Amino acid sequence: MTRPPTAAQRRVIDAADPVTGRLRGTEAQLAALVGRGLAFRHPRPPHDCFLTPAGHRIREAAPEPPRAAEAAQESAGAGGVFAARVGGEEEPAAGPSRAREVHSAWQGLLELRRMTNPDGAADRPCGWERTHLVRAAALALEAAGHRPAGPDGD
Repeated sequence: MTRPPTAAQRRVIDAADPVTGRLRGTEAQLAALVGRGLAFRHPRPPHDCFLTPAGHRIREAAPEPPRAAEAAQESAGAGGVFAARVGGEEEPAAGPSRAREVHSAWQGLLELRRMTNPDGAADRPCGWERTHLVRAAALALEAAGHRPAGPDGD
């Protein structure tokens, strides 16, 4: 297990943008986070730094005793694939990580529209949406901020 981030690094991680994970800090702080694998530097100018999944986990985790942190690290490695909430499934954890996942999935869907529509329009459904109506509608609703109904309709 690696050692936890310093107080200054923790402040930079905690202040990261909640959706994109964009970091603001001194060059030394950012370089240290990149060196520890908690952030990466974007390849295109202005070469901003963003949190890696490990950095997001540190930001979302409450300070824990060392033994509990080790157990959490082991269980965090079993991440899954994003799935739109269509009903009937277990309620995934809400919060900043879900907001990031929904935002990323919606941006991916818009890019899919742009790439597959002949004129490059992102305002019309693409072929994938037509063949996966329920998932596409669930993603669109969740991206717009609507909370899915529970199994009892509330």
